Amino acid sequence: MIESMDPVLFWFLLGLALMLAELVLPGFVILFFGIGAWVTAAAIALGLLPSFNGQLIVFLIASVGSLLLFRKKGRAIFVGRVAGTPDADLEDVVGRKAVVVAEIRPQALDGKVEFNGTHWQAESDTTIAVGTTVEIARRSNLILFVKPLSSNDKV
Repeated sequence: MIESMDPVLFWFLLGLALMLAELVLPGFVILFFGIGAWVTAAAIALGLLPSFNGQLIVFLIASVGSLLLFRKKGRAIFVGRVAGTPDADLEDVVGRKAVVVAEIRPQALDGKVEFNGTHWQAESDTTIAVGTTVEIARRSNLILFVKPLSSNDKV
């Protein structure tokens, strides 16, 4: 079937498939191979690449070239940020404040706090009611260990 397919259509569909694959695979790399496939399709449509070997060479040069030229700029545009704190380092959360959204009980795994707009699983040595502002004592993976603020602390 591929042998009978128009080369322009083949490279266009390959590029489209690679670009769609970028939506589900991490890394921000596959997109550039999709661009390389579309550049190859355009060159074939213009009559510049009659041989398959030439098509492969243009595909590889366009893919790697676009990857080297545009990946760093693209990552800077599409990098994720934490709401409200554009340069927040989530590794350094100790001492930051959060609000309890599901009661935290000692030895229970169902406590939750809201921190930076996201709900996190939380644990504590004491029972802490919903709505209480807490301080993050430490973090272990996706679990925040919290303690209630003393009465004279402000949020």
